[in-house]
Amino acid sequence: MSLTNTALLEEIHNDINDDNPNWDKILKDIISYFDCSTGTLHFLEEGSDLLKLKSQVGIPPFLIPKLETIPIGKGMAGIAAERKQPVEMCNLQTDNSGVARPAAKETKVEGSLAAPLLLNGNLYGTVGVAKPTSYDFTEDEKNAIMAIGEVICKKIVE
Repeated sequence: MSLTNTALLEEIHNDINDDNPNWDKILKDIISYFDCSTGTLHFLEEGSDLLKLKSQVGIPPFLIPKLETIPIGKGMAGIAAERKQPVEMCNLQTDNSGVARPAAKETKVEGSLAAPLLLNGNLYGTVGVAKPTSYDFTEDEKNAIMAIGEVICKKIVE
């Protein structure tokens, strides 16, 4: 991990622990940390099985209404939430598994990673990042996004 990534990870942690976190900036820094171009941050709506969009970067405006509310079990974010583990696609554009929703292909991204926000086994939302090119996320990257998610959860439950 480069010094830049280490410093960026420290900045992400500091920003999350701020009294009033700027979720847009935090998501931008997470996207930058993973060298991605787009991302989403959803928080679980209390008392429901719905993920509500908290922040997004790089999503085409016409797709935002489709991403504002995601049922658990639907699309990459919903499946990551349901399984309580990261869901990855090397190339979202060529995926035929049915995990990615048809509208997701309209983002024009390829390498994608969605991870649940978990703390002590409890789900609080999801975070997703994507690259404009095909990419296989490493185990270290999956572990890093899960660790960032845990820090986010600690702030949510404060």
